[in-house]
Amino acid sequence: MKPESKSEIILYQTEDNRTRIEVRLENETVWLTQAQMAELFQTTKQNVSLHIQNVFEERELREDSVVKEYLTTAVDGKNYQTGFYNLDVIISVGYRVKSHRGTQFRQWATQRLREYIVKGFTLDDERLKQGGTKNEYFDELLQRIREIRLAERIFYRKICDIYQTSVDYDPSAEMTQLFFQTVQNKMHWAVHGQTAAEVIHRRANAAQSHMGLTSWKGAKPRKPDVAIAKNYLTEEELKKLSLIVTQYLDFAELRALERRPMTMRDWIAKLDAFLRAGDRDILKHAGNISAEEAKQTAELEFEKFDRQRRQLEDAQANAQFAQGVENLTRKAKQLKPPKRKK
Repeated sequence: MKPESKSEIILYQTEDNRTRIEVRLENETVWLTQAQMAELFQTTKQNVSLHIQNVFEERELREDSVVKEYLTTAVDGKNYQTGFYNLDVIISVGYRVKSHRGTQFRQWATQRLREYIVKGFTLDDERLKQGGTKNEYFDELLQRIREIRLAERIFYRKICDIYQTSVDYDPSAEMTQLFFQTVQNKMHWAVHGQTAAEVIHRRANAAQSHMGLTSWKGAKPRKPDVAIAKNYLTEEELKKLSLIVTQYLDFAELRALERRPMTMRDWIAKLDAFLRAGDRDILKHAGNISAEEAKQTAELEFEKFDRQRRQLEDAQANAQFAQGVENLTRKAKQLKPPKRKK
């Protein structure tokens, strides 16, 4: 039986930003190809090959004891001899490769080594809690996705929550910052062809009922409500957004059920591919209106709207007061006793 059918190794980040490794063993080791190691450490196959060559040249490991050749079927349908490398090689490559994933691996390995040097042993506390070597990564991932689905969150925040399930999630990474900055605009653009700032700038109007807002917190619109793009969307637009997010969550759950780890780059690429597959336009620019400009416009419109609202409320209050005085006067006349005849 081919080693790739049973053995598996997953390097991932937990919700508290700690690195963990989950391994499925065959004969107490893991067998990966160079391509699989390249995927694991998010580097090139050529880079992995170079590191493996150096491992053998420096006699760090003996090639005949850590490599096995297997016949594998390629995409073209032909069989080729492919080298599979055991856990010793994977660890050696992890210590050498210069990539974000390599750094995460070394952080994890250093922590384990520190525990061993200080305590004389190292334990996987989570594995002990689970009572064995059960693979729990994808079970936990499915649970997280289902919790995201049920959460009362703004639509684009759910997309960000899915992104945070990436096996290599790094909140400080440049691609993460860019994704979080653009995902809201991408979703808006896909539904109505405007960025969040453009929606606010074009729909905030003091002359309209409720200033153009379709939803807000509390009994009446307040200043913080006018700077939120979602609050200007029609019922149909909100329904479209909800359907897109639901379909995206379905896709994320399917990937987890199929045991397919997703990286940050995977989720960024999949969002565009997902929108494109639904014949949605993909936002490729920053828009014509800045967020600050939109906020200033909305707040100016709100000041006019609020002034008009207060004037109307004052007029209504005065009218009610006048009506109340008139009613009291009329009742007083009705209650006044008639004059006695002399």
